Amino acid sequence: MKTVRVKIDPTQPATLAAGWIDPAGVDATSEEDIARQAAADDAEAMQDAAKFARRVRKRLGLSQLEFSHRINVSLETIRNWEQGKRCPTGAAKALLKVLDKAPEAALSALR
Repeated sequence: MKTVRVKIDPTQPATLAAGWIDPAGVDATSEEDIARQAAADDAEAMQDAAKFARRVRKRLGLSQLEFSHRINVSLETIRNWEQGKRCPTGAAKALLKVLDKAPEAALSALR
């Protein structure tokens, strides 16, 4: 393996490697901008979790009611997950991952 040394001049943005920040851009960012971006990131993560929960249930071929009974979670919780109002955490998140990877084993263990 070959080692390559690169000289970086922080005053020259073109010499900065990918992943480095633009100090002027950071200084120009307001607290409102940061809060708005954090809210957008949270909303996107909730939608990803909602899509995952919905995909797992649909792959099992179960309705929301059947799915809630099979995993012993309230119907309202399933709806909240799938609508992005709530995000599965802890054991529920782990259970969804197991149901996604090994559905037969997970469902037989839940009987």
